[in-house]
Amino acid sequence: MDTTTKIVLFQNKEIRKTLHNNEWWFSVVDVVKVLTDSVDPRDYWYKMKIRVKDEEDFEPSTICRQLKLVALDGKMRETDCANTEGMFRIVQSIPSPKVESIKRWLAKTGYERVQEIEDPELATKRTRMLYKLKGYSDDWIEKRMRGIAIREELTDEWQKRGAREQRDYEILTAEISKATFGITPNEYKKHKGLKRENLRDHMDDFELIFTMLGERSTTEIHRVEDSKGTAKLKADAKAGGDIAGGARKKLEKRLGKSIVTKNNYLKKPQDKKLLK
Repeated sequence: MDTTTKIVLFQNKEIRKTLHNNEWWFSVVDVVKVLTDSVDPRDYWYKMKIRVKDEEDFEPSTICRQLKLVALDGKMRETDCANTEGMFRIVQSIPSPKVESIKRWLAKTGYERVQEIEDPELATKRTRMLYKLKGYSDDWIEKRMRGIAIREELTDEWQKRGAREQRDYEILTAEISKATFGITPNEYKKHKGLKRENLRDHMDDFELIFTMLGERSTTEIHRVEDSKGTAKLKADAKAGGDIAGGARKKLEKRLGKSIVTKNNYLKKPQDKKLLK
């Protein structure tokens, strides 16, 4: 097997992939084969390209590349390949009950962190795609991704300034949450009826925004005051949370309703199942 071709399994069936421009590209005929169980996936793919061009005004060749993969005879042969996003579009035009399953599989397999490439953007792409598969809007995903970046900045500061244990992070996070929303993260999860789910994945726009404000304010206070030690970090966390909490209370007064709600961002039952 040539080292440029990798074999991955979907429901115990082989799909070839290769690295191209620092991302994974998948054999289209292999994906067609596992979705359709066609005895001649190449012919299916050929006819499908004609069909979707006529019926959907979609030209599959625009998102495919001819890349060399190892064929059954052991030789390197050019074949149509698509990256993860391209494969998403292609499988949408294939009538198969396996479509949603392979989309989730593609998101995981296509954006996995590979040792051959030190590219953090792959992990970010994968996270975005997974959220999209769960039904989140692009606007929500942008806020969530920004919140993740802000959170990482904050925990980096905590680590540099004396917070070492996970328990320290939990205490500091609880301080920010109590000052921002009036309740701890565990109390917030109970309020929303959550158990093992990620609380922030069930927050709406305002909840995410005030979470970011509290954590970003805390980070800046740490830096400006060059805080050291858990006692000072805890005081800073409360101060940062108080800033976000004050803004939240002003908004609530103007709107005449609470920002802290029992609602989950995704309300459809099928979406909630995906998040468990």
